[in-house]
Amino acid sequence: MFSELFGPLIGLDEEWRRDGATEDEINMYAFDFDYVPFIHCGANTDMFGAERSVVIEDNAEYRIERDGIGRVTKLCKKTATIPLPVKYPVTDMDSWQKIKHFYTFDERRIDEERLKASENAQKSGSVVLASIPGGFDLPRELMGEEGCCITYYEEPELMEDIIATATDTAFKVLDRVSDKIIIDCLCVHEDMAGKSGPIIGPSLIEEYIKPYYRKVWDMLESKGRKLFSMDSDGNITPVMDAYIDAGINVFLPMEPAAGMDMVALREKYGNKVAFKGGIDKHVLRKSKEDIRKELEYKLQPSMYNGTVFSLDHRIPNGTPIDNYRYYVKTAREILGLPGIKSKNRGWGRMAF
Repeated sequence: MFSELFGPLIGLDEEWRRDGATEDEINMYAFDFDYVPFIHCGANTDMFGAERSVVIEDNAEYRIERDGIGRVTKLCKKTATIPLPVKYPVTDMDSWQKIKHFYTFDERRIDEERLKASENAQKSGSVVLASIPGGFDLPRELMGEEGCCITYYEEPELMEDIIATATDTAFKVLDRVSDKIIIDCLCVHEDMAGKSGPIIGPSLIEEYIKPYYRKVWDMLESKGRKLFSMDSDGNITPVMDAYIDAGINVFLPMEPAAGMDMVALREKYGNKVAFKGGIDKHVLRKSKEDIRKELEYKLQPSMYNGTVFSLDHRIPNGTPIDNYRYYVKTAREILGLPGIKSKNRGWGRMAF
């Protein structure tokens, strides 16, 4: 498959319009990407029952909100699509206990109407997804990176309780749902690494995260489920073995700027794991020769089985529309795909 997982960064649409791009190019429909329609199964395994976010301040530059568990976030409108926390709700066991009920199991977490809708969509060819909170991502969202990492060592009982709560809820919810519908892919968002490597090491994954993932995944796998997908930017190479041991078998977005080389990793792991992404987004701002060199390396036959070829994240600002057209045309040629033959077919959106 040749796809586009994330689309343009904010502001690129204005650049492309100035350079003569069509609206169908800007919204990605013109490139005839491979895509899969998908639908969520209707089960909530994350925060549940909290009040909606309240806007504290909103202007042309940013928006500050406070969510139902007390987390305060700031969205910089001109440069970002994801708000960043500026205040976290959990600092100790007492503060966790005050919001813990938002993460415990409740039968109402399963939306029967959405479950039925996903069942019908699956019959028409849609992929059905389920998600669980990340074993690192959840405590990070509650405490921040620094608070999370310190807690592993200074308050392990707090971390154990957070993970045990997530485990219990995810297992009970998905055990019920998977008896009614086939979950095609279980998804988890981690974002637990940067360019210099992962924020935590394999020993902490083994101790805290693996038991959580294995309990949920072993149950789903026993019912015939095949795909367990993890989304993390950065260089996760040092912890891939630990996550594979925990059940993960699909990795994205495989960020080359952070040192991720999916061709080398395919040589190491074979078809034990699958990849989505992996093509260096920054090469699009270089020469066409550089673009072709990147594509010829990444789109080689050894990668055809078990790879969704795509940029490793959003299309960066400063990418000329002519370079992006060349990227799509060249990739299709290398992969032996037919020329672009239709509009409005859809585009990737496979970042699950």
